[in-house]
Amino acid sequence: MYELSKQFIFDAAHTLDRKIDVESSRRIHGHTYLAEVTVRGVADSATGMVMDVGLLGRLLESTRDALDHRFLDEVPELGPATMENLCAWIWARLAPVCPALYRVAISRASSQDRCVYFGPETA
Repeated sequence: MYELSKQFIFDAAHTLDRKIDVESSRRIHGHTYLAEVTVRGVADSATGMVMDVGLLGRLLESTRDALDHRFLDEVPELGPATMENLCAWIWARLAPVCPALYRVAISRASSQDRCVYFGPETA
């Protein structure tokens, strides 16, 4: 069994309604996010790959474009722009075209936060 991951970076702004850090969270502010998408499976005997990493990269391009330099509060179907919702949103976008999808992670190096989502099929 193999896991193959590809990462992409995006910068985006948002607001949050929180119980702590209320004032700064409610103002529009931004982060640099690192998304990591992981597929899992057995390597194909003919190609030696779980999935062509080039194909995975192409699938991630439109996802990155939908998030990069955006106001996340306005991204359709995202909901509150939390790391949890970002993971689930990326999963929902990729799962129909990437059957080997196993895990989506979002992290922010500036605050050393990370969230990992395994999706409904792998929970």
